[in-house]
Amino acid sequence: MFKQLNILDEKDKTLRKVSKEVSLPLNKEDKDTIKQIIKQLTYSQIPEYEKKYNLRPGMGLAFPQLGQLKRIIVIVHEYEEGKFNNYVVVNPKIISHSEEVIALETGEGCLSVNRDVEGHVPRYARATITGYDENGEKIKLRVREELAVAFQHEIDHLNGILFFDRIDKNHPFFGENEIRLI
Repeated sequence: MFKQLNILDEKDKTLRKVSKEVSLPLNKEDKDTIKQIIKQLTYSQIPEYEKKYNLRPGMGLAFPQLGQLKRIIVIVHEYEEGKFNNYVVVNPKIISHSEEVIALETGEGCLSVNRDVEGHVPRYARATITGYDENGEKIKLRVREELAVAFQHEIDHLNGILFFDRIDKNHPFFGENEIRLI
């Protein structure tokens, strides 16, 4: 049985609030929510399930998008067709990042933003993230390219920032000689 999550729309003021650190270990309710997020994000990236359940494709979700101001992010990354890595990070922090800045050529999207937003979002090409897994074990991840973009996008949610806040209104698109587009 699959029940879709109720994801807040960008107009909801909750998305503009800063989330609070979470105490560990996580409670059963938070662990169940994480399982549900992983299932929905995975299904949303498999065309057959995406159509069956009328899902918008997405690879990440932060607890604030569900109206819970907790510093928990979940990313489901399809690294090869039909193969996924799940990342759950509680109280994530970016402890270092590359000098190089990149942007997704097609721009970013968000499950809380139900419209197309034109423009490139500058992000670090590589980042090191620390935090805890859902069992309270300390973790350290080195992420790059598309995965680095996803982590920065979800961590922004924990700080009340939406991706379009990072698009330069006067210069929304970068040329290839200004930034590396992926």
